[in-house]
Parts: sequence; structure tokens; C-alpha cells
Amino acid sequence: MGMLELLLSEDKPSCWRRWLVAPVITQLTCGISPERLAWTISLGVVTGIFPVMGTTTLVCLLAGWMFRLNQPVLHVFRAVVYPLHLALILVFIHMGQHLFKAPLLSFSIPELMVKFKDSPLQFGRDFGLAAFYGVVAWVLVAPFAVILLKISVIPILRQLRVAILKRTEVTP
Repeated sequence: MGMLELLLSEDKPSCWRRWLVAPVITQLTCGISPERLAWTISLGVVTGIFPVMGTTTLVCLLAGWMFRLNQPVLHVFRAVVYPLHLALILVFIHMGQHLFKAPLLSFSIPELMVKFKDSPLQFGRDFGLAAFYGVVAWVLVAPFAVILLKISVIPILRQLRVAILKRTEVTP
């Protein structure tokens, strides 16, 4: 059984199939082009790695509204990359610090707690600037990531749409 047949099979609907694959298949059967859906998926992934904790939902919502994209699909892919979001926050912050030639801040949890306890205002200044550096790095990387993801996803979605169309022609 090939990957497309596996995605389209109806036996044993798993959580990933129900929450990730089904919305994509629904959109393809409703007439959304693979190109438009690839744009939605890639933007969902990239907004999902926005380097400020607790803001990805809002960023995703705004991007979807601005570009008139399917919000449920956008948010499904934003949520799927949550572990990647956590892993990349420090990467984007360090990239931004290198771009601005700023001193690298220490990010050990005990040290962060002590700094916050000693001076919450200074903590906000220090790490607010670090968040800014991360956002700048994300803004530089995001357009390339969206394009690369979109180019990668389009052929898969086209094949999936063809498989869906063949399947609907066979079944009465």
C-alpha cells in the first residue's frame, strides 16, 4: 500500500489522520487548489515557529486573516510544529544576537529565575530585547521557509488530489 492509499484509507482512523490529514483532504475535495492549500500549510508551519512564546496563535490568526487563508488548516499546522517552535526559540534569539552583535544572554532556568526575582523590570528589558532579536531573525528566515515549504508540499498535494479524484470516480 502506497503513501497516498494509506492517507486515503478509512480503516483505523488515527488521531493524526483525523486532525491533520482529514482537513487537508476535505479542502482538496471542496475545490481548494493544491497551490493555495500548500500556501496555507507552509504559512501555518512558519507562523507556528514564531520565536515569542504564547504568540503563535495570534500571529497565525493575523496571517490567515491578511491572506484570506483557511484558519482551521492554518492552525492545525501551527499546532503540529509546537515542539519545533520550542526548539527554535533559542536558535532565533541567538541568530538575532549574532546579527546585532549583541552579547549572548545566559538562558539557564535557575539564573533566569534569580534575575527575574532580583529585578523584574530589568529582566523585561534584557529578555524583551532578546525576543526582539529572535523576531528579527525569524522575519529574515520566514519568507524563505514559506517558499521552500510551499514548493515541497505542492507535489504531494497534487498527487493526493489526483488520488482523491480517481477514488471518487471509482466509487459510485
